[in-house]
Amino acid sequence: MNKTVRGLGVASAALVLAVGLAACGGDNDGGGSGADAAELTGEVKIDGSSTVGPLSKAAAELFADEQPKVNVTVGISGTGGGFKKFCNGETDISDASRPIKDEEKAECEKNGVKYVELIVANDALSAVVSKENTWADCLTVEQLKKIWEPGSKVNNWNQVDPAFPDEPLKLFGAGTDSGTFDYWTAAINGEEGAHRTDYTPSEDDNVIVQGVSGSKGGLGYFGFTYYEENTDKLKIVKVDGGSGCVEPSVATAQDGSYKPLSRPLFIYVSDKGVAKPQVKSFVDFYIANIDEVVTEAKYVPLTDAQKTTLKSEYDSLPKA
Repeated sequence: MNKTVRGLGVASAALVLAVGLAACGGDNDGGGSGADAAELTGEVKIDGSSTVGPLSKAAAELFADEQPKVNVTVGISGTGGGFKKFCNGETDISDASRPIKDEEKAECEKNGVKYVELIVANDALSAVVSKENTWADCLTVEQLKKIWEPGSKVNNWNQVDPAFPDEPLKLFGAGTDSGTFDYWTAAINGEEGAHRTDYTPSEDDNVIVQGVSGSKGGLGYFGFTYYEENTDKLKIVKVDGGSGCVEPSVATAQDGSYKPLSRPLFIYVSDKGVAKPQVKSFVDFYIANIDEVVTEAKYVPLTDAQKTTLKSEYDSLPKA
């Protein structure tokens, strides 16, 4: 089985995967195996965050070994785009790199979509520069704000710090439908959605990798796992949130010392979705095998406390 779980882009309207389950029945425990679980068919429809999409794809690939006749569709339209489809009843699961907004909640309520929010992994939103950048090893939140805030005219690295060289600054970041965009703007600029407009935006993190790596003065941001996959092309930047320079890592994301850019990642599951045996089975499997899923997708694992909460929250989902 192909273990590669990256490369999901905007052009991917959906990735159709054959998937199956280790358990079915009344309990959300994901137990059982292909040999003793009932054979299932049908579809599981997922859409949303490009950051969380690889997690759901990893779960689907692992799940395929159990129930090959179930098809899972993993679409990538950004967190906001995913919630539009989810609250319209078009999908069973919504991948999200931020919590659902009040207006999205209202849309779900209007359409009779009940759901549960589940934290499935942790992430460390990361600032990255080109390998050719020998000067920016650590940036303060204030410096990042100076670069990214609305109306910023900073277009050269020596405007960030006089000690930096005279090198044009080329910016690459998340598109406005992305939960990463929402989180970055809130954490760095102090207001969700507050962001300069003269940069190269993309919902596809691979475009950001290519842009930053191809420019000596490039600067971009995305989830930590995309940096891990591109260490040969990019240099990660430590961030000083007020307590000194901290590098994003599994440890600093879990213990909260990587401030203010460590964050949880979510899936939202609808009540009508889990009323379908194949959807319930897939989510059961996702949760029961969360450690393997997160490891497969190369994300920051949940803590023990988060795993306990994950199961209890899923068990609280209203039944359709």
